[in-house]
Amino acid sequence: MIEEFDAASPDSGPYGITAGPDGAMWFTCVKADKIARFHAGEARLFDVTQGSAPTVIVQGPDGALWFTQYQGHRIGRITVEGDLTEFELPTPEAEPYGIAAGPDGALWFTEINLDRIGRITPDGAITEFPLPVAGAFPGHITAGPDNGLWFSLNQANAIGRIDVGGDVTVHPLPTEGAAPVGITDGGDGGLWFVEIGAGQVGRIAVDGHVDEFPLPDKECRPHAIVAADDGTLWFTEWGANKIGCITLAGKIDEYDLPTPNSEPHGIAVAQDGTVWAALENGKIAKLTPR
Repeated sequence: MIEEFDAASPDSGPYGITAGPDGAMWFTCVKADKIARFHAGEARLFDVTQGSAPTVIVQGPDGALWFTQYQGHRIGRITVEGDLTEFELPTPEAEPYGIAAGPDGALWFTEINLDRIGRITPDGAITEFPLPVAGAFPGHITAGPDNGLWFSLNQANAIGRIDVGGDVTVHPLPTEGAAPVGITDGGDGGLWFVEIGAGQVGRIAVDGHVDEFPLPDKECRPHAIVAADDGTLWFTEWGANKIGCITLAGKIDEYDLPTPNSEPHGIAVAQDGTVWAALENGKIAKLTPR
């Protein structure tokens, strides 16, 4: 069953979403420059710097929510009470996008425009690491089962890994034009990702071996992916207006969103096992798995 909630204005652009430590769902409004908290059917919105385009959001190791500000070239931090701090990146025009909590107590993020991976400590100390590939367009990033950070390289058609010391490995994908975006730790010893260009879900083992699973509609444009505790992986299909599910064995199910052209992007699993997606039409969707 899928429910939709009018959590923000239709032109606010909900984009990234995550479960907070307070039992609420937190999401970014990329077009309205706001961070939103949704709980018990009500949304509370918090302003960030105008024109900064808050994008991907995650729970940090310090109990706060951390997010990228794509156009503001900042990393933001907001407490569950709504106290905001913004950290300007040392290199101009970085365009930070994906962000994830690392195994070292820091947050790691991608810089699309600079082909770099960044690291920020909870007190705001920032380090940037260049990638060995130019024009790679690093997208989402996640902590892996091997104490490394794994990330998609959309334009390089590859998956990358960086260790906490800054050493980078790049694994090319077998499908030309795959254009990976979302990536997550599958809980099975591998990393699972979606290929927006090929309409596939992929899995990469820590040794670099890749398996790919074609989706029913090659033009569905899968965007973000998250793992649930029961071994299923959930992803958004931006082009098909659906939420998809794949098991570790590769079995695929899809669920239509109630509102046409809702543009699903970010996806998260709540503490109670429900699946939430951010929809660019101003809504957020809640799917209760069978």
